[in-house]
Amino acid sequence: MSIRVLVVDDSAFIRKIVTDILSEDPYINVLDIARNGREALDKIKLLSPDVVTLDVEMPVMDGLECLKEIMNVKPVPVIMVSSLTTEGANATIKALELGAIDFIAKPRNIFDVGNEKVKKEIIEKIKIAKNSIVRPSSSFVHYTRSEKKKVINSQKLKHIVAIGTSTGGPRALQQVIPPIPGNIPAAFVVVQHMPQGFTKSLAARLDSMSELNVKEAEDGDIITSGYAYIAPGSYHMVFQKESNTGQIVIRLNKNAPEGGHRPSVNVMMSSLADTGQNNIIGVIMTGMGADGCEGLKRLKTDNGAHIIAQDEKSCVVYGMPKAAVQAGIVDKVIALNDISNEIIRKVGV
Repeated sequence: MSIRVLVVDDSAFIRKIVTDILSEDPYINVLDIARNGREALDKIKLLSPDVVTLDVEMPVMDGLECLKEIMNVKPVPVIMVSSLTTEGANATIKALELGAIDFIAKPRNIFDVGNEKVKKEIIEKIKIAKNSIVRPSSSFVHYTRSEKKKVINSQKLKHIVAIGTSTGGPRALQQVIPPIPGNIPAAFVVVQHMPQGFTKSLAARLDSMSELNVKEAEDGDIITSGYAYIAPGSYHMVFQKESNTGQIVIRLNKNAPEGGHRPSVNVMMSSLADTGQNNIIGVIMTGMGADGCEGLKRLKTDNGAHIIAQDEKSCVVYGMPKAAVQAGIVDKVIALNDISNEIIRKVGV
């Protein structure tokens, strides 16, 4: 059964390269191309593709406007094609909010689009998108800065909440982080599989919606109540416990990817287990594969952590939570919109 794809980009060069890459896979059939959002909408109605690749920046109707229309009129799995700029990253985070399944970052050198690593990523993401669940934006609670005021948190650090997620994660995190009260006696550490640059935009977006202070983690950050630290793309996030103060310090490194990922959820969770901390809550959410499962096993066995998994029904891709559930280490399997309440209940705010 082939996957039928519509390729949307205003650059003839990019359309040709993406079409050629996808056509190399026997299970993918490029139905047609479109040069802008307006043309894309007409062709989606006419052809009913399984997956759409959608450029962010286009004339006539840009990718974000087109995506809104797709989600309103005929929801279909969409993968955004984004430039590696701050503007491109911000627009991509917005697109994931609106319902895009995932994104592909255009390499800085446009001729690198055809390299093997990029080819493999594009084909893999198309296949994941085909089997993912599309959730229109209207099915989510939306948090804005006007509702959320930053609060001064003088609480002693009692809990660490470690969250791992991948495909569908940026949007899922918007349902988990913003409802958390800013005066919680806990800190949050997060691995979201994403390239460099995009994690900074994600952290800024979450920070604008939350009472918690959300930031892209920096080497040397001391884990503090009321903060959420997101591992930067291309870096592993690990922890070092200071023997004299007992404080936990974030360390970033460029060690080899684990299971194809850097940052890796397993690396973060295992390093947290090494600190010997108790009162840890592990959360595993939507995403492909099994990253996080081994690290959560260690947190469960060595630290007595409370493990929460997102349920299948609310996941975009039920891979990472499924692996943890099958390993028998999960204490609670719950819907996405109940995860923040479960964290608050466990922490005892």
